[in-house]
Amino acid sequence: MHSNTALRVIGEHGGEVDLVAAEWAAGEFLRALGVATDSESLRRTPERMARAYAELFTPRPFDLTTFPNDEGYDELVLARQIPVRSVCEHHLLPFVGVAHVGYLPGDRILGLSKLARIVEHFARRPQVQERLTKQVADWLIDQLHPKGVGVVIEAEHTCMTLRGVQAIGSNTVTSTLLGTLRDDARSRQEFFALTGVHS
Repeated sequence: MHSNTALRVIGEHGGEVDLVAAEWAAGEFLRALGVATDSESLRRTPERMARAYAELFTPRPFDLTTFPNDEGYDELVLARQIPVRSVCEHHLLPFVGVAHVGYLPGDRILGLSKLARIVEHFARRPQVQERLTKQVADWLIDQLHPKGVGVVIEAEHTCMTLRGVQAIGSNTVTSTLLGTLRDDARSRQEFFALTGVHS
């Protein structure tokens, strides 16, 4: 019989969400920028803004389920093209892209859908891509104790493409490698080859 272990993961949050206050502040913000909110199509925009940002900043709880690695599987486990959506903490504009998350199992293996859950967990807050990449990798090392972890995130930042330099089509790539995937050149090369990212 295979036993599993589940750790309930609750999103850390800076405090309680006050949608009424957020809606009022969103209305004041729009009016301060010269956007009238008294038309039929804009009347509920402050409320929609408040709810949208509350959703973007609130990770969903999930169970991190692990299983014994009874077969002694010691090759790379990789989930590619995990959707990433977060908000740049400098401009509060979205950045979107994909994450590739892999690990070399130790004594336990992880339910595959949980890799996407972990990415979402750290993405749903004001973020910078570099920190997000490292948080996912560090958390997997701390909770799963694998032999190695690799995380690559590729994302388009609207704070770069829609404003300022307006570098439309630009993509930012960040990576964090830990354990064997950092120390062993062949493992590192395999990880990058399978993600499709050039090392």
